[in-house]
Amino acid sequence: MIAAPTPVFLEDLPLDQAQHAPMFTMSKERGFLPREDPLAELPAQFAGLESLLRRMTIKQPDGSQGLLALGTFGETVKKELGQEMTDRVMAAIQSKDEALISALFRDYCFLTSAYLLEPVDYSFRKTGVYGTGRNVLPYHVAVPLNALAEHLGHYPYMEYASSYALVNFRRVNSGGCAPGKLGDLKTWETDNLRIIRAFEDHDGSEAGFILVHISMVAYTGMLVTAAEKVLDGAVATDRAAFNAGLKELNDVYTKINEVMDTMWGWSRPIDYLKFRSFIFGTGPKKLNSMFPEGVLYEGVSDEPMSFRGESGANDSIVPLGDNLLQITAHLPKNALADILRDFRKYRPSAQRDYVEGLEHRAVNADIAAFAEKDPESLALYICNVDQIRDIRERHWRFTKEYIIKRTDHPIATGGSPILEYLPQNLTVVLDVLSAACDKLPSSSDLSDKALAHKVEEIRARAVLQKKLLGEEVERLKAQVQGKDDKLREKTSA
Repeated sequence: MIAAPTPVFLEDLPLDQAQHAPMFTMSKERGFLPREDPLAELPAQFAGLESLLRRMTIKQPDGSQGLLALGTFGETVKKELGQEMTDRVMAAIQSKDEALISALFRDYCFLTSAYLLEPVDYSFRKTGVYGTGRNVLPYHVAVPLNALAEHLGHYPYMEYASSYALVNFRRVNSGGCAPGKLGDLKTWETDNLRIIRAFEDHDGSEAGFILVHISMVAYTGMLVTAAEKVLDGAVATDRAAFNAGLKELNDVYTKINEVMDTMWGWSRPIDYLKFRSFIFGTGPKKLNSMFPEGVLYEGVSDEPMSFRGESGANDSIVPLGDNLLQITAHLPKNALADILRDFRKYRPSAQRDYVEGLEHRAVNADIAAFAEKDPESLALYICNVDQIRDIRERHWRFTKEYIIKRTDHPIATGGSPILEYLPQNLTVVLDVLSAACDKLPSSSDLSDKALAHKVEEIRARAVLQKKLLGEEVERLKAQVQGKDDKLREKTSA
């Protein structure tokens, strides 16, 4: 047995403790969302910071050009941010106002990425080639950012959950939802959401890119609840409860996949490169041509530091399924698997602890083995693994259409090798899927004929998709040598 502490959810805490808990405390109501909707505007004492962030965006609401479009953001940061603002951030940390601290961390992450990557993006927009970023982060950005990160347990750099996406939205109509509650799921539909900070455009494809993820994560309270039911059923050897949990899990993943598929309409592939520059990281060191030696944080460290960039791979939706269904156990021991493990560090500590604990609890309950002891359980297990395949396969399609088709830059925003990382993860899922299908030689004995038909569809698709994936990756590697990051003009014009 592996030591795995029982998770503590927001709902388990006394009211006074819950009201002062970290914003990303795990919740069965809101799942991986923050426990409250984020601050959309900073308090008056941070008006200078608020103004700077609004003027930063390339396309301004009135159609004019923002500081990043003009290439003047860096000099403006140095001119406008001083000790007074740093002191106000330190005072906010001392106040333990978690909503404000979370919003400030988001905003200093945006400041940091915009400052460091402004030359990279400016070069890309002018020449189609990513340039070199700034390698020193000024004291009055680095020190407050690092203090906020230490308080929250984050890296001092932009992350998917804690800055770019999950604290970067507001609901137009919250439906009268009380703090700490999810409210009506209709209020989480993408057309009812707006982003707070933007690099390129508050109303365009960057907004769609972020907000579709918010709409997906709105279902994670139900996802966590279903996962806990699956575990409880296995631990209690309660077959009916286990199967009911698997059915519920499959239903939630189905809905998440449906929302994910709306990305094509909300964020145009041709627009992605307009804001992608700003979500790159400063690592991996030596391999990242933008920051070959990392970045020196003035007042924080005497040595340069490197961090991975923002990536949807930092979301916890897939890791939950990977760990619960014991897919993670089948990862090969290689550098690509190490990257996947490293990605999982770039998320709020409560999510890290929950997802890691879930892996150990699933091993202790031996979820896969328990499923294999009953044909219906195994069929439902297969359906859930197929949901993970669906997410990973769509992510791969996004990558081909939004990125590979349009640029030869060899690494993704998170620092992974773009033609190797996602295909390996998808291959692992396909292998687990095929192995599970082999343990259910025939679905004809299943009483649920719709389920039986679904399993046969999954079985056939897994074999074909693995064959086609291998051929496709080899073809793409031959086309994209990964030595030149020049924009592919012919496909993005």
